[in-house]
Amino acid sequence: QVQLVESGGGLVQTGGSLRLSCTASGRTFSSYAMGWFRQAPGKEREFVAGINWSGAMKYYADSVKGRFTISRDNAKNTVYLQMFSLKPEDTAVYYCAATVGIATAQGNFGSWGQGTQVTVST
Repeated sequence: QVQLVESGGGLVQTGGSLRLSCTASGRTFSSYAMGWFRQAPGKEREFVAGINWSGAMKYYADSVKGRFTISRDNAKNTVYLQMFSLKPEDTAVYYCAATVGIATAQGNFGSWGQGTQVTVST
């Protein structure tokens, strides 16, 4: 198990940018692949992006590909989600999660953060 805390959410206008951070503690961070998910009210949780332990392998949902970038800094026990060209449909609570497997939409994520709100206004 690893404890995860997200930060960096907020209110931005359409076309703006945000960088989300997720800091881990409790276990060896570099042992985990990491993912970002989001959930809007009334909608199912959606996979956004994933990254393997080294950062060499990255995965993105089609809806964010080309606009979002996932990265990690194992020395800081932190994974990031840089979001550009934000759209109102990106509005959601964003969660980071950890897995000992592969960080794709089909991955088995066993640890989750509490989430950070991202709101994109028109």
